[in-house]
Amino acid sequence: MVRELAQKTHAAYQAFLETGSSEKKNAILASVAKGIEAAREELKHANQNDLNIGHDKHLTAAFLDRLALNDARIDGMIQSCLELIDLPDPVGEVYESSVRPEGFTVSRMRVPIGVIGIIYEARPNVTIEAATLCMKSGNGVILRGGSNAFHSNMALVKVLQEALKENDVDENLISYIATTDRKAVDELLQQDDLVHLIIPRGGESLIRNVVEKSRIPVLKHYKGVCHVYVHEAADLDMASKIIVNSKVQRPATCNSAETLLVDEKIAKDFLPKALAQLQAAGVEIRGCAKTIMIYDKDVVHANEDDYYAEFLDLVIAVKVVENIDDAIAHINKYGSAHTDAIISQEKTATEHFIRNADTASVIVNASTRLADGGVYGLGAEIGISTDRLHARGPMGLKELCTYKWIVAGSGHLRE
Repeated sequence: MVRELAQKTHAAYQAFLETGSSEKKNAILASVAKGIEAAREELKHANQNDLNIGHDKHLTAAFLDRLALNDARIDGMIQSCLELIDLPDPVGEVYESSVRPEGFTVSRMRVPIGVIGIIYEARPNVTIEAATLCMKSGNGVILRGGSNAFHSNMALVKVLQEALKENDVDENLISYIATTDRKAVDELLQQDDLVHLIIPRGGESLIRNVVEKSRIPVLKHYKGVCHVYVHEAADLDMASKIIVNSKVQRPATCNSAETLLVDEKIAKDFLPKALAQLQAAGVEIRGCAKTIMIYDKDVVHANEDDYYAEFLDLVIAVKVVENIDDAIAHINKYGSAHTDAIISQEKTATEHFIRNADTASVIVNASTRLADGGVYGLGAEIGISTDRLHARGPMGLKELCTYKWIVAGSGHLRE
């Protein structure tokens, strides 16, 4: 079944290379937006089915939150389609053009990667984000969502494929592996002659399993262990607001803060107020010995594993550090190269942090929750990469393209 699906998607992608003009892509996106609105009640009904099953399985509140498709999230999917219409089509863009001394021109042109397999877990809105981003960047896509969102995903794929047919495009350009059997994923990962890139979105165990089994290149991020470092020259009121937002605003996301690092020179002034605010928001504090000496109200002693942990919940690890270099060393050891923030009013400190923190996104005097493709102006993102090749950080349309070299001469020969 998966082999046949991959063959159909590959054929649809090749046809779309010729017929997928920017106007055609935008017409499809408009149809998807209208289709989501028209199917709003059907989508909520399908999602409620998934939520009911999730409650029966005793899934966590955080997991159920990621699974839910309420009106606001449906509006968000519609808005992401409309925003993609306004973004320039990257396919065919010629860039980095130069004339060689011999007189011929060397350029690069953005082209689609090909057929992309997206494997993801709870969030059904990923179905729309992934499919529309891949389509706008000229790619075919094979989707495989988590079993807990099966009914929601199938309803969304129906909208997507109807939008393709409405615009005279092969519906197999956006395909879905319509089974909860995990063997189907293993089969997909072997189709290296038809599928060109795999992007897994989910927990660390899912991503590691995909990497171990795939014959296809995998673009990944294992964890989002994000830090907020409060430097000695920080505005402490600003820092308190930022750490609360970074941790509490939506704790189950990969860009929420998992560790708070505080310069020891300001720890006594900062920690009591900041930790009390976090606790008032329901956050469990796991602190180092210095943290507990300063603020010991219901603080759990942190162990080594806590600093490596992606809690994805209302839990935060706290450590008092000696200085900015100690903070950077901690981040580079325990972090996941996802997103790390510094709060400081001192320009030399922020510049030092920017240069030396080994991370895909450096945030200065702002919340880690800003690390998002939509916030960065990329439109809906396909995911956040902590890899070092091809793409790093939030991935939008350009990151879903590769390039070809264009050499233009006038009878030039190699001497």
